[in-house]
Amino acid sequence: MQIATDAESSVPKSLVTGQVARVRLLTGLLQGVLLYAMYYATKHAIWPVTNAYFSAPLALCLLFVPILFTSAIGHLDRSRLWKWILAATVICIALGLHDAWRMDYVGNGLTDTSNPSKFVLSGLLIVLTAGGLFIAHALVMAAAEDAKRIARYYTYFEVAWKLAIQVMFSLLFVGVLWLILWLGASLFMLVKLSFLRSLLDQPWFVIPMLTFAFSTALHVTDVRPRIVQGIRGLLLTLMSWLLPISVLIVGGFLMSLPFAGLEPLWATRHASSVLLGATALLVVLINAAFQNGRVAPETARVLKMGARLACVALLPLMVIAIHAVSLRVQQYGWTVDRIKAVACLMVGTCYAIGYLWAACERGQWLSRIAHTNIIAAFIVVFLLFALFSPIADPARLSVHSQMARLDAGKTPVADFDFHYLRFEGVRYGNAALQELKSRTQGADAELLRHGAEAALAKTNKWDRTDNRRLADDQSRSRNIRVLPSGQNLPADFLGSNWDTSGNAYLVPDCLRYANAQCVAHLIDMDADGVAEILVEGEKNVSRLFLFKKEKSGLWRSVGMVEIGYGCEDTLQSLQDGRYQVIPPEFNDLQVDGRRLRFQPWFESRSACKQ
Repeated sequence: MQIATDAESSVPKSLVTGQVARVRLLTGLLQGVLLYAMYYATKHAIWPVTNAYFSAPLALCLLFVPILFTSAIGHLDRSRLWKWILAATVICIALGLHDAWRMDYVGNGLTDTSNPSKFVLSGLLIVLTAGGLFIAHALVMAAAEDAKRIARYYTYFEVAWKLAIQVMFSLLFVGVLWLILWLGASLFMLVKLSFLRSLLDQPWFVIPMLTFAFSTALHVTDVRPRIVQGIRGLLLTLMSWLLPISVLIVGGFLMSLPFAGLEPLWATRHASSVLLGATALLVVLINAAFQNGRVAPETARVLKMGARLACVALLPLMVIAIHAVSLRVQQYGWTVDRIKAVACLMVGTCYAIGYLWAACERGQWLSRIAHTNIIAAFIVVFLLFALFSPIADPARLSVHSQMARLDAGKTPVADFDFHYLRFEGVRYGNAALQELKSRTQGADAELLRHGAEAALAKTNKWDRTDNRRLADDQSRSRNIRVLPSGQNLPADFLGSNWDTSGNAYLVPDCLRYANAQCVAHLIDMDADGVAEILVEGEKNVSRLFLFKKEKSGLWRSVGMVEIGYGCEDTLQSLQDGRYQVIPPEFNDLQVDGRRLRFQPWFESRSACKQ
């Protein structure tokens, strides 16, 4: 598919010379040397990694700034080049400083020089910084190409796709090079020569080699623009033909909602993430069909129709997703994940409104998509910076929300999650715990102090003991719904001490904590005339826990079954009484006192999957 004239195919205009090539390769090598130096300092616990406020910004700068410089040199004049590199450096320093600061709180030990390894840059920060800098870099390069603050959409398209394919093929090049070197090492090992194998085990060689290879691949793909354009055209053409299928699926889903209702969506507890994923997929496929905005004459009618319908379908998806998140916020307040979801919803809503605006256009085919994409790019860059800075740090906002709900009485003290503040609220959450620890006023001051002190004493994120009020027989009787209706759980079962039984990991939360609820079924599972107790796990509908009373009179957790995600109908059928107890397909085999149990090969791990 021809997407541009020959005169236009040279976008962006290149100033790459032999000197530029040498600078690029030298930059890649220097980046590797500096990264190795930082690795060496980390391994031996020496400066600069002993100070998180220095090592975090330095790590971000070394990871991204040299790559931006390598890509930009030869395309930006000297003034623009250094302004952009300086701006990118300042951004990396700011993000790194904030990441270190938010993780530096009492008991975390990030500034403890005796153990600098405690601080690790957030993986999400690294990934999203890469994404944000990629978008910003494309905006800068395109603006320089057109000599305008806001470039033409055509230029943005060409620059962004060229950069994306350069990065993908550079990573592929580095990966293949690594495989070739390991193959060579294996070949030499066949003749008892281990020099190459030993060399590949040395970080001083591997790290600079990989960065040098990456910069080499960036340069080679930069001076072969026609190859990049051909790959891009083929990729987008293939992806665009997935659009009609996606429109049929999403359209069928939307048309089924008036009949199925929204309750099944809320029951999944992840409806908003699925809806956001569907929105992102449609946006990508719409752009695969739209491309640079100049391919309308060559685009098949079915793709044009599919793209227009997809533009219309985005807004209903976003409305439902917004409603799903708002329900959770009203019930439980803001959390880190919900704030991130709202950021995604803001971007998705921008696309939904803009693309609907484009779908209503007469004349040129969806030309308003170009304006929407440019606006969305700037919004994404701003949101990413805001989320990883004090402006809209999800931890800060969520801690403020949870504390406000506690103070307003919306969240009872018994249900307040001190553990969340300790390990998800980072600096802000621990400051809130310190405030709760010092409270002396109010009827619940003692409970708050106890919960805050217990949470602050924790050093392990996975240790949730003492963070919630422990259950007793009264709370278990109140919080466990028993089926069949009218039945009661045995008093000795309700009074059992599951926290000290040695198998607490096999016990649902409703038996351990006073604020957890679940459903229990009285079912004779072994046909001995005495009912066992089958308990549905709270907040984990994929498991059923089985309890049996031993001859000693103690209740013991004897088994568990995986129901599987997306199998809520199975649990509902169980609660409705639509079940029967049947013998196993194969009996057990006892050999010298040992019981051997057979499981068919074709049996799925998930109990409801056939």
